[in-house]
Amino acid sequence: MASYAIGDVQGCYQEFMALLHRVAFRPTSDRLYLVGDLVNRGPDSLSVLRWLYTNRHCARVVLGNHDLHLLAVHEGLAKTKGKDTLAAVLEAPDAPLLMGWLREQPLVRQEGRHVFVHAGLLPAWTVAQARSLSGEVELQLSGDSYRLFLQHMYGNVPSHWQDDLAGWDRLRLVVNACTRMRMVDEDGGLAMEFKGEPAQAPDALRPWFDASERASRDNTIVCGHWSALGLLVRDDVVALDTGCVWGGSLTAIRLEDGRIFQEPSRQARTDDWQ
Repeated sequence: MASYAIGDVQGCYQEFMALLHRVAFRPTSDRLYLVGDLVNRGPDSLSVLRWLYTNRHCARVVLGNHDLHLLAVHEGLAKTKGKDTLAAVLEAPDAPLLMGWLREQPLVRQEGRHVFVHAGLLPAWTVAQARSLSGEVELQLSGDSYRLFLQHMYGNVPSHWQDDLAGWDRLRLVVNACTRMRMVDEDGGLAMEFKGEPAQAPDALRPWFDASERASRDNTIVCGHWSALGLLVRDDVVALDTGCVWGGSLTAIRLEDGRIFQEPSRQARTDDWQ
């Protein structure tokens, strides 16, 4: 049995299948972790979702910002954007089944030392706290009031965590940290405006995983979301978004030994890495 984590697929189904073939993935015995942004911008999000649903016995996912956006659009609570490629999913006869499954997925998963999340964990959060907060969002998203949650999840405020945050502000900050965060400010708050390479960031900002007060350093956080960062492998963080949808590659790591596998993108090379 082997366990693999894969970065942002974003509807690149052919590359996804080729990467699974490259690692000789066996659905009957192996386990697969996907770190969010399963859909959008790529050509075949529907096939990605259908494969994951069919293989849900061995595939474990966390939600990314594009996955949440799909859920909101499907419910008529948000509009598609110019570069979205979600039409086939929205028009599919099995869309309600797939969206129901997607709503049941968490923001944070843990398997031993490895913690899976799309963007990252706020420096102030322990892994236990992050899992608990993910559970709060999961309860809303999988419950009867999920439409109300999707209505209130958009926005960039608040940006700083406080344990006594409540209501939609609390849930929105959890969503933003887990699915959209890249940089934090000197107080550990979200700096949502910067999306480039870390070396280009203002002096007052730093990658969330390099915050000196980070409480999750004893674990390996496996994430994606930040294609401008690219592949990063350290004891405390593994970042796997290598821009497949922008013409880069789709990346997997075998968790048992840290071996990296990559499948070249079939998408046109662009400068839209973000």
